[in-house]
Amino acid sequence: MATYVDGFLIPVPKASQAAYRRLARKAGKIWMEHGALSYTECMADDVKPGKLTSFPQAVKLKADEVVWFSWITYRSRRHRDAVNKKVMADPRLQAMGPANMPFDGRRMIWGGFAAKIEF
Repeated sequence: MATYVDGFLIPVPKASQAAYRRLARKAGKIWMEHGALSYTECMADDVKPGKLTSFPQAVKLKADEVVWFSWITYRSRRHRDAVNKKVMADPRLQAMGPANMPFDGRRMIWGGFAAKIEF
């Protein structure tokens, strides 16, 4: 089982869904080649704005966007750091560059999480 997870919330314009999927497939292959245990991309299907907080509010979702929730799993934080070092040095990922992203990266939320309960 994975003991470390990188999680992401990403607001993607509805008009850019196909471009985002292409990008995610390429990125996922790179992460997996460099040792990630799994790579998952999920598009919001039943996500509503909340009164205090919610996925849409967290990314300041616009009417023409949809939230993607994604995660990558690793054996440990150390394993994650080693995999990410290789991924960030991979020329295929560097070629994707911030200017080529089909979403507003300033509103992307991400972080690393140590798993505490797993079944």
